[in-house]
Amino acid sequence: MDPNLVEDPYPLQSHLGFRITEWRENYARFELPMEEFLMNRYGILHGGVHSMMCDTAMGFAGCYTGDPEARNLAMTLNLSVNFLAQTRGKLLIAEGFRTGGGAKTFFAEAKISDETGVLAATGTGVFRLRQGG
Repeated sequence: MDPNLVEDPYPLQSHLGFRITEWRENYARFELPMEEFLMNRYGILHGGVHSMMCDTAMGFAGCYTGDPEARNLAMTLNLSVNFLAQTRGKLLIAEGFRTGGGAKTFFAEAKISDETGVLAATGTGVFRLRQGG
């Protein structure tokens, strides 16, 4: 990944602490250290965190241009998340994959796991591209 293509964190990203670790055409990977404030009242990672990470990884996967001067942004039209297992590790990994679409709308899938290899959630989404930013 070209470090010049990595965007500065936006406020939610800074607040929660996730960061992009890989970004290329049709793919994005984010990592989030699992902190106590991200847990639900049962002490497990809140489902909203899984959903947000799916949404973010899929959106970025579909927005890659390879040129920091020609940015694309994505607006989520539909998001579906399936919760599969409880994470065991200390690092959440979100991978997004653009799977199809056209010039304005794209489809994507996501996998949420931890560094131990537990597949915790999967997601699918439909996104609308917006140029500029």
